[in-house]
Amino acid sequence: MANVGGGFGFGTGVVGGVGVGVRPYAELTFDSEGDVDRVTQGTVSRMEATDLLVFAHGWNSDRSTATRLYDRFFAPFEGLVGSGVRLGYVGVVWPSMRFSDEPIPDFDTLAALAEPDLGGALDPLTRRALEEFWPERRAELDRVAELLAERADSAAAFIEFGALIRELAGVDAVPALVAPSVPAIFTDDVLEVCRALSVALARAGAPGTGAAGTGAAAAAGGPEGPGLTVGGGMRGLWGGAKELLRQAAYYKMKKRAGVVGERGLGPVLAQLAAARPALRFHLIGHSFGARVVSFSLRAVPDRARYVKSVTLLQGAFSHYAFADRLPHDKGTGGALRGLQRRVDGPVVACHSPHDSALKIFYPLASRMAGDSAGLLGFDERWGAIGHDGVQAVPGAPRLTLDTALREGVPTTGCVSVDAGSVVRRGGAPSGAHSDICHEELARLVVDAGRMGR
Repeated sequence: MANVGGGFGFGTGVVGGVGVGVRPYAELTFDSEGDVDRVTQGTVSRMEATDLLVFAHGWNSDRSTATRLYDRFFAPFEGLVGSGVRLGYVGVVWPSMRFSDEPIPDFDTLAALAEPDLGGALDPLTRRALEEFWPERRAELDRVAELLAERADSAAAFIEFGALIRELAGVDAVPALVAPSVPAIFTDDVLEVCRALSVALARAGAPGTGAAGTGAAAAAGGPEGPGLTVGGGMRGLWGGAKELLRQAAYYKMKKRAGVVGERGLGPVLAQLAAARPALRFHLIGHSFGARVVSFSLRAVPDRARYVKSVTLLQGAFSHYAFADRLPHDKGTGGALRGLQRRVDGPVVACHSPHDSALKIFYPLASRMAGDSAGLLGFDERWGAIGHDGVQAVPGAPRLTLDTALREGVPTTGCVSVDAGSVVRRGGAPSGAHSDICHEELARLVVDAGRMGR
């Protein structure tokens, strides 16, 4: 792997000219295959600390956004921990993608939060980010951009668009009944998929999607209607088509996050723990970053006790991930079944009802063909842990944020915390998905890690 960390001032609190106020701060940088930049690894290994806060960003991030997130989220910690705790701060940087039309509270302007362009042509920043994310697919992206700009009232245009999206996602046009690992969102009839996503955008409150005759809901035959030609005809479904492009990027990032966690972050932390057995680790992940830190637990050796807490902020993976048995398939467990037992402390899953990305879009992207509920129905099998917390883990308590901060969280096992009292701001299409920079959540991390005063 190339030395992607050189020249960024790791360990100094300055990355690419963007200041990070806490000290000592360093970054762990990974490529898409989970290979770590050795310079950044060396810097982290030399940090003087009793406890390391290791935070992995989510999908809607570039390097600058991730650094701003770490600066803001880490800011309260020094004033919250006890005198015997010396914190080190680690920001995990992995290749995700910043969607400029997906606003982040506190980071974007009020105008961007209020009026994102969800149904028009690709804006220049998103187009550039897509080219960096898929550098080998520039020709396909050129045509995708043309189709989104033209918004043709043509089934043929949608069929071409669907084929291009499958190319970007790296999936074949095989029904999910034949290839069950491929979400139906990429294999079902593209008009039906775009209709479903258009309706989802309307449900998420996207500007311009509810006006009769012009928006997605009208083109879909009303808020839940089945028609394709009412009002604005097929032109009204191009907002859903743009969302399908976004979902293709999410699909790639979801797989990448698991790889970075299991093959990258997990082994790096195991090596560091072996060299410094007194060091305590507290893992924090937002969105797909929650997937990164959770999958890193696969690399924790049996009976190892160096991971002292895990805090998942609006985690974008299955709410059944830690279950030993799935409610709908008793012979199968979740992808991370039992791994909470490798944490010498709690796994805290924060969730919010105001997170539209996980409430509305995550089930659509995760659901497989053959589901009797169809694309528009909600099936709890595909729910996200950041939407309704940990499911199907016996004895896992469910707390409000106020209760958790007042009474504390359990010292072991999974616990769900409804953080909707603070995680509540954000525009369409993701809602409050990225509204995580709150002192209350920092206090929750401190309590989970038993680091308080």
